[in-house]
Amino acid sequence: MFTGLVEEKGILKEKIPTGDGFQFEIQAEKVLDDLTIGSSIAVNGCCLTVVKRTEKTFSVDTIEETLNKTNLGVLKQGEKVNLERPLKVDARLGGHFVLGHIDTTGRIEEIKEFSNSHWMTISFPERFKQYLIYVGSIAIDGVSMTVAELKDNKFSVGIIPHTWKETIFSDKKVGDTVNLEFDVLGKYVERIMNNKTSEE
Repeated sequence: MFTGLVEEKGILKEKIPTGDGFQFEIQAEKVLDDLTIGSSIAVNGCCLTVVKRTEKTFSVDTIEETLNKTNLGVLKQGEKVNLERPLKVDARLGGHFVLGHIDTTGRIEEIKEFSNSHWMTISFPERFKQYLIYVGSIAIDGVSMTVAELKDNKFSVGIIPHTWKETIFSDKKVGDTVNLEFDVLGKYVERIMNNKTSEE
C-alpha cells in the first residue's frame, strides 16, 4: 500500500524486452536506502517487484497485463518516472490509500500555467465515471491528487509548485497518457451497494 506522495524521480536507464513484457532498469537515489530484491515499489503509481539491485539502480519486470493497463509500455530510455516505496505501518498518511493497482490510463487534454500553480485536465474512459467525485481523491502516475473539477469524462486538478517540481508532471505535454488509480473506498462502496441491490 502507498500514499501517493512521490519520494523522488528516477530515470529509466534500460528497457529490455522479455517475452511480451519488459525489464526496466531504473536509476534512483533515495528509494535505494532499504530496497532489496523482492521489495515492492510504485513506478508511476504501478506496484512492481524489485528483481535486481545494483549500487545505483534497481530492476523490475513488467508483464503483458501490466502494459495493457498502464503507460509503462510507452516509456522511453532516459525518461523520468515517479517512485514511491510502500507505506510503513507507523508512518503518517499524508496522501490517500493507494494500492498501486492501475485501473486505466487517461489522456492529458490541457495544461494551464497560472501565477503560482498549474491546472491539468485529463480525459478517461467513461465506464469509470462512477469512481470520481468533486474534491475526491485520485492517483495520477502515482501522485495523490484532489479532483478540482469534473465534467462528463474529464476531470481537472490544481497542482502546487512543490508537486509540479518534485514529480514528472513538469515533463508532461498535452496528448500524453497518465496512469489512473481511482479511490479504493469508492470501489468498495459500489460493491456493497450492488450486493444490497441483488439481495432485495
